Amino acid sequence: MLLIDNATTAAVLEMPAVVDVLEQAYRDLAAGEAICRPRIDMRFPIPGGDAVYQWGAMEGGSAASGYYAIRMKSDVLSEVEYGGTRTQKKHCVEPGLFCGLVFLLSTRTGEPLAILNDGVLQHMRVGADSAIGTKHAARADARVLGMLGSGGMARSHLESLLTVRPLERVQVYSPTRANREAYAGEMAERYGIQVVAVDHPRDAFRGADVVAGCTDAAADVIVGDWLEPGMHVTCIGGSVDAQARQRFDVWLRLGTAPAPVNDPSWRPADEYLAYVARPDDPVWAHHRHGRVRRPPEGPGAPRVVNFEDVLTGADKARTSDAEITFSERGNIQGAQFFAVAGHVYEQCRERGLGRELPTEWFLQDIRD
Repeated sequence: MLLIDNATTAAVLEMPAVVDVLEQAYRDLAAGEAICRPRIDMRFPIPGGDAVYQWGAMEGGSAASGYYAIRMKSDVLSEVEYGGTRTQKKHCVEPGLFCGLVFLLSTRTGEPLAILNDGVLQHMRVGADSAIGTKHAARADARVLGMLGSGGMARSHLESLLTVRPLERVQVYSPTRANREAYAGEMAERYGIQVVAVDHPRDAFRGADVVAGCTDAAADVIVGDWLEPGMHVTCIGGSVDAQARQRFDVWLRLGTAPAPVNDPSWRPADEYLAYVARPDDPVWAHHRHGRVRRPPEGPGAPRVVNFEDVLTGADKARTSDAEITFSERGNIQGAQFFAVAGHVYEQCRERGLGRELPTEWFLQDIRD
């Protein structure tokens, strides 16, 4: 069994490979070879303040690949007003530390194969999702990116989007001037393209072909009034306002977790399911907890396109250059972790990387 840290994952994992293994995982889902469940969050008040504890888990596996994985997160969450908006902060034990783990197993022998820190893998799989949506829904001539955010997700997103479109200009906004200017300088040097820090979020949208919301804001960052014909939008941090949801012509959904065989009617579309301890505790009034990730319904709603239909050629995400398109993952995160973690594990085995752990530590002779 291997213990694989973030540095090792960074050494073996490349963004084009992440895009490829995720697309294959989605093909497996569509074919019934893979299964997963929606993310589940368990939330608890923390005495003496406005912070709460959240355990999050998502899981899935594939008969085709032979891998199964569960990704687990242990976070203390708080929300604060910052830079004119509301942002969500998280940590484990103390600010600056985080606990996210992926447990990888074999669906053929049951053997525990690896435990991975999820930091690098997490950023790259989220960026790759946005790249897949952009690959299939953005205009072919997209060259300008409007980036909202200047942190780790904004970095992985630019890397991923460059694998599917030859971007030439990035317009980046984040509330802290120093952060957005540092991002602009670093990304321009790394990729040899024009990256401009702008002073208002509206300016990130002007003339952009693709807009990416990559912030930690607990507020709307995709504003319907700012959308322009032909744009493609993705948003993994912050949320989409009501007008934007109505202005989208196409809503590309990468997948919806399958229903259990013992209750075929139970197939929620929400990105996650949440359980709350002490639901009447006043602390919950201080937390907005995430974004709506369900396609709009009713008059004026966008045309919903399922990615499995795009893969088979039964549907297209974009039918004209004037359409405003939006892409989102759905609730198939569990399928991502077995795919990417399995690839990392294989690369580590081939290269002799990772720290060996005795497999017998994780086995027992008492029937479970």
